[in-house]
Parts: sequence; C-alpha cells; structure tokens
Amino acid sequence: MNPQAPIVSIRALRKSFGQHVVLQGIDLDVQGSQVVVVIGPSGSGKSTLLRCCNGLEQADSGRVEICGHTLTEAGRMLDESRLNQLRQDVGMVFQSFNLFAHLPVIDNITVGPRKVRGVSRKQAQAEAMVLLEKVGLAEKAHAMPASLSGGQKQRVAIARALAMQPKVMLFDEPTSALDPELVGEVLQVMKLLASEGMTMMVVTHEMDFARDVADVVLVMDNGALIEVGAPDVIFTNPSQARTRDFLRAVLSRA
Repeated sequence: MNPQAPIVSIRALRKSFGQHVVLQGIDLDVQGSQVVVVIGPSGSGKSTLLRCCNGLEQADSGRVEICGHTLTEAGRMLDESRLNQLRQDVGMVFQSFNLFAHLPVIDNITVGPRKVRGVSRKQAQAEAMVLLEKVGLAEKAHAMPASLSGGQKQRVAIARALAMQPKVMLFDEPTSALDPELVGEVLQVMKLLASEGMTMMVVTHEMDFARDVADVVLVMDNGALIEVGAPDVIFTNPSQARTRDFLRAVLSRA
C-alpha cells in the first residue's frame, strides 16, 4: 500500500434499505493516524457508513478501499475469506459490547488471535494482559462479563478489537448504551488510542470528545455528508444551517 495514500478511501457510496435511501453518494478519505468523528442526527446514515467499511453492510454502488483492500466496488463484495483478512486490519467496537457471555474476559480477548492469527495460547494471553493493563482492567482478566459494569464491558470490547492488531478502529456510538457516569472511562481509553496514533473513525454524540480529539469532523444528514472540517470550524463557525441547528439542539441538552 502506498504510504502516502489514504488508509480509507470511499467514493460515490450509496446504500438503500428498500425505498429508504441511507447513504447518498458519500466521498471520504481518511489518512493514517487521523481521528475522524462522524456526527449528525439519528437516522442520518452514520452507523451504516461504518458498517460499509468492514463488510457488515453491502453497499448498492460505489467503492470502498480500506487498509489496501478493495472492500466493495460496483456493488460487489469481497468473498468471505478475503473479508476475514480485511477484518484483521479493521477493528470495530459496537454500542452493545457483543462479548461472549460464557467466556471470562481473557478468553474473550484471546479467542480471535488464537483462531484467526494462529497465535499460541501463551502468547495470546500475554498480549491480552498488556491490553487489559492499557484499558485499566488487568484485575478483571478472569472475571465473567456478567459481573462487569457497562463501561468495563466496553473497555474489554476495545481490548478485544485491539488484540487483532488492527490498522484502523471503527467505533459505532461506543458510549450510547452506558450510564452517564461510565462514559468517561471509555472515552479516556479512546483518547489514549488517539494519542498513540491509532487511525479511528468514530460515530458519537459526545460533542466534547469530537471537539477535543478529532482531527476532522464529518456532519451527516439524511444520508449525505453535508459538512467536513476541523473541530474548531465545525463547532464555532459551521457553514451549513443544518449543522448549526443540529449543534444548537445537541449542545442545549448537554
């Protein structure tokens, strides 16, 4: 992969569910080590955009290139084996944690590296402990998911995604299912990853995080990318009336 090329490149991406158009010709580039935060009202297509970046949704048309893989082109997807290769490079953290309830924390983190990357149990456990230390949960290595708080579950989910050594991390509203007092502990881990140079695309309603951590803020509405800019521009002098209305509504509830 050309080191100067974007690590994510999206062109003319379109997606509909029946008659409902969810993505209307999205064009987007993400450079290595950038933190790109996607904001906008609910139903604007933000999560679908992320899901099209790792093959969880198949676009109707357009092109997605990510980490050197052409994920979708002219509505055609990669086959399953190549999709699995791509997902080693692209980690994703969801709203709902998706931990394996029957496995202790350390096994949740090691199952991917052992089964997909072929890492030995000993090495996978050593790597997992380093990641649990990073997310502040080393003491929970042998705990079951049911015993964890929502914030702890989400931090384990982040560690699990990082265990595959991804080049890009996708976060789909990672704090939206959490009680307000638990949001900060997850955002702190994400800020740490950003400071370490992880390339990240983040869908969130956490405006302070977007303002403080993003390199670029994308504003979506009705499936379209209506505004792109640096946080200080988007939050202080947006060019679009729809952006101003959205921010006024969101920030008034903060």
